[in-house]
Amino acid sequence: MVLTTYGRSTGFCIDPIEKKPLNHFYPGTSVLSFGTAGCNLGCRFCQNWDISKAQQVEVLSQSATPQAIAETAKGMGCTSVAFTYNDPVIFAEYAIDTAIACRALGIKSLAVTAGYISEAAREPFFAPLDAANVDLKAFADRFYRKLCFAELAPVLETLRYLRHKTSVWIEITTLLIPGQNDSQAELDALCGWLHDELGPETPLHLTAFHPDFKMTEVPKTPHATLQRAREQALTRGLKHVYTGNVDDAAGQSTYCAGCGTLLIERNWYTLGRWRLDDDRRCLSCGRQLAGHFSAQPGNWGARRQPIRMER
Repeated sequence: MVLTTYGRSTGFCIDPIEKKPLNHFYPGTSVLSFGTAGCNLGCRFCQNWDISKAQQVEVLSQSATPQAIAETAKGMGCTSVAFTYNDPVIFAEYAIDTAIACRALGIKSLAVTAGYISEAAREPFFAPLDAANVDLKAFADRFYRKLCFAELAPVLETLRYLRHKTSVWIEITTLLIPGQNDSQAELDALCGWLHDELGPETPLHLTAFHPDFKMTEVPKTPHATLQRAREQALTRGLKHVYTGNVDDAAGQSTYCAGCGTLLIERNWYTLGRWRLDDDRRCLSCGRQLAGHFSAQPGNWGARRQPIRMER
């Protein structure tokens, strides 16, 4: 078998790391992002459907070897490279080789993925990676079967594997869709599972849905729903819960899991106050913040910089 998307991409762009979203993985730094075409899920609410549902010939407009990607990331001052836009498990060979090339140059690698991958493929795919944002789309198998044409169990197994068998830093994203996965009962079950299986300091990003693809009749997620869900998750014992796709600086900032002090102020992708010492400890109580951090935050900000790659 030959991966026909190997070395080919829909495009390359330097983004803020917070856009992935990753809030506890070198905040403020830049990440070179790219993806290919297609997906192994069929989400009816896909918000990147123009890429995930496209024919390869329609969108694969750029070419680059793994070594070229790593060298470009280093030359542009990026801390990391992200496999994103469509799920990288379907271009695993390309992603793995790129991650290996990046590691040789001191560049981190991360995947933005739904985590829908078989047991046999998990180890080789995640072995060269440093971080992942896993899209936990709901906490009900009926949702996965009806709206994603997939199953929940393999995603939960991937999350358990990442937490207990690897050193990959993980953050979770759940897109709250009105009437589909936003009930208090389901959210309580999801948060309880994250707390017990992955630990209370695993970041959870609750993001707002907007009508797209095959679900244009569903209204966007009300801001109040996100705020209620965030408060519920915090009450359930999770320490780092964020809101996304909305204007909510308070819900996007990071607070100490010990004393509640504001540690990292965020407004979308822009950082403000930074109250951590060089060992990522809270300046108020000394508790160490979970994640990966430099002594000082990056200063990339909210910029988005497309990059033209050549083979």
